Amino acid sequence: MILPIYLYGSEVLRRENTDMDINDKDGIAKLVADMRDTLQVADGCGLAAPQVGINKRVVIVDGRELTDTYDYLKDFHRVMINPVVLEESEETCEFSEGCLSVPGIYAEVTRPSRIKVEYYNEKLEKVVEEFDRFACRMVQHELSHLEGNLFVDNVSPIRRKMIARKLQAISKGTVQTRYKSKR
Repeated sequence: MILPIYLYGSEVLRRENTDMDINDKDGIAKLVADMRDTLQVADGCGLAAPQVGINKRVVIVDGRELTDTYDYLKDFHRVMINPVVLEESEETCEFSEGCLSVPGIYAEVTRPSRIKVEYYNEKLEKVVEEFDRFACRMVQHELSHLEGNLFVDNVSPIRRKMIARKLQAISKGTVQTRYKSKR
């Protein structure tokens, strides 16, 4: 089922997110299927459960559509349930980010270059995996949602001032999206 994506200004994006019950296999399967359907229709590369109104620690990252730019992402698709960042590199990098919950806004954000994450995959197997390059960026962006943070929270003060009007328009619900959205 395609779910609405909550937009900037929605309280659900800022709430605390709790772990999924790993024993709730049917609930996990339904949430992951719905998130996958929603992500595909919205044409994004990642989605966190709070973005579809569910305050659970679940994200999907999918870089397969980005292989024209990042060929190493040709098989990159992860479902991450109850993810925990174990390590972050001191080295950082800057990339332009956008978000389905913040339509039409892109900004440079600095994040660690590499991270190590422990999570349950879609088969409910515990995984520890290291990420770097753009895969790392996608994972960090989605994991930030689980902490109630959006990429616009991490932009420079001057950039924040430049996008303030657009953010206000999104929070008032005066923007159009090409996907089902909710304020």
